Amino acid sequence: MAVTMQQEFSPGLVQSGSVPEPRRAQPLHAADESEVLEFLSARPIHTVFMSSLIRDNGIVSDFNRGGFFGCRSENGSLEGVALLGHATLIETESDLCIKAFAEVAKRHSLSHLIRGEQDKIEAFWNFYTEGKFRPPLLCSELLLQLREIPDETASVPGLRQATIADLETIVNVNASMACDESGINPLARDPQGFRERAARRIGKGRVWVWIENQHLIYKTDVVAETPQAVYLEGVYVHPDQRMQGHGLRCISQLATSLLQRSETICLTVNEKSAGSQQFYKRAGYEFVCRYDSIYLDNLDKN
Repeated sequence: MAVTMQQEFSPGLVQSGSVPEPRRAQPLHAADESEVLEFLSARPIHTVFMSSLIRDNGIVSDFNRGGFFGCRSENGSLEGVALLGHATLIETESDLCIKAFAEVAKRHSLSHLIRGEQDKIEAFWNFYTEGKFRPPLLCSELLLQLREIPDETASVPGLRQATIADLETIVNVNASMACDESGINPLARDPQGFRERAARRIGKGRVWVWIENQHLIYKTDVVAETPQAVYLEGVYVHPDQRMQGHGLRCISQLATSLLQRSETICLTVNEKSAGSQQFYKRAGYEFVCRYDSIYLDNLDKN
């Protein structure tokens, strides 16, 4: 994607004879939690990851692997929220807030991933790099959602929530999938942390597997969950078991369970993967918008 410099504020923000004041991004604290969750709930499928982290860990926690920042309008109301750190996510409709978050990000260590809607990520990247550098690794994705329980499909009796006994199997598959996507093997980069995070997700009942005779057939991670949305990643079917309908049956059965406690299921799929897109279309998922993921691990500013 060609990277071009963005204007510092949208024309719609300027009223006759006035220029909007620059925004400042400030760290958010525990006292801000209710206000932040209410702000994020306005667009639940775009903010499910941030909302889920706050619900699970609170606004300030090492488990968030970064810091939450807020940006307020001239009248003091919350206008933007961002998570800056290992994963960088932003939620705002204001270019002024995007610029403010980018300015803070320059002073912090963004270590791995920037993800979000294409126009916002392009604007953030331009402010963050001052328009001087192309993204080191850019992956364009489609955000999909499912809002209705799928039509009745054959059940999979073996589909269950993972237990800690399944940890190594899950860790190895997730590491392989992450390496295929980003080019970075998390087991080489942070083996202990990667295992601990997988174990914590298993402990929360957010990893689903189908294992027969110690052989993994299917796996999905519920990466984030709120009453409004669930976000899935790591949907996997063993290569020897593909093209047999196992994936469709499993993800449909899982959707039936998840939609009983949340309004929407969402996920992203690589825009170049026509097969994956067709699979999710058959499962009832619908296109929402385009996302970009920028992987920072190989960033070279020289």
